[in-house]
Amino acid sequence: MDAHLRETHVSGELAFEGNFIKVQRDVVRLPDGKETEREYIRHPGAVVIMPVFDDGRVLMERQYRYPLDRVFIEFPAGKIDPNEASLDCARRELEEETGYTATQWDFVCTIHNAIAYSDEHLDIFIARGLKAGDSKLDDGEFLETFTTTVPEMLQMVREGKITDVKTVIGTFWLEKILAGHWQPGS
Repeated sequence: MDAHLRETHVSGELAFEGNFIKVQRDVVRLPDGKETEREYIRHPGAVVIMPVFDDGRVLMERQYRYPLDRVFIEFPAGKIDPNEASLDCARRELEEETGYTATQWDFVCTIHNAIAYSDEHLDIFIARGLKAGDSKLDDGEFLETFTTTVPEMLQMVREGKITDVKTVIGTFWLEKILAGHWQPGS
C-alpha cells in the first residue's frame, strides 16, 4: 500500500554500542532508487505507568535528567529488559521507583516518541488499586514522588512545567479516560 514511500535496507553496521543504547548506521534505497545513509538509535522499548488512586489523584515523579540538565515531572517509566513482557516491566518499574503495587492494570496505547532517529516505543498503562510499599530504586537512580490531579497536570502542561512527551501524551489520555470519553486500548 505504501510502497511508493518505503525505503529498503541495503546494508548496515553497528556504529556505536553503549551500556544503554546502540546507534545503527544503514544504507537504504529510497523510493526513487537513490541510496543514502540512515543513522538511528536502537532501543529495546519502555513502559509508562499512569498510577491513579481511588480518589482520582495521580502519582508522579520528579527526576533529574542529565542530557537537559534539569529536573522533569514524569510518570513512572522504565526500559523493558530482554525477554520481559511490557506488563511485567510496568509492574516491576512501578514498585521499584515508587514502592507501589497495583491490583488493576489496563493497557492504554503504544507511542513512538522519536520516529526520526530511534526505534523506541513506549507502552502506556494505567495502574489502579494502588497499595503503598517500599521503593527499590536502581543503583544511581534518584527521584521523588508526589501526588497531583489531572486538572493540575493539564495546567502544568499548559505552563511548560511538564514537557516530557510521554507524560504530556499520557496526561491527555488520562483526562479522556477518567472523564469516560475514551477507553484504555481503544
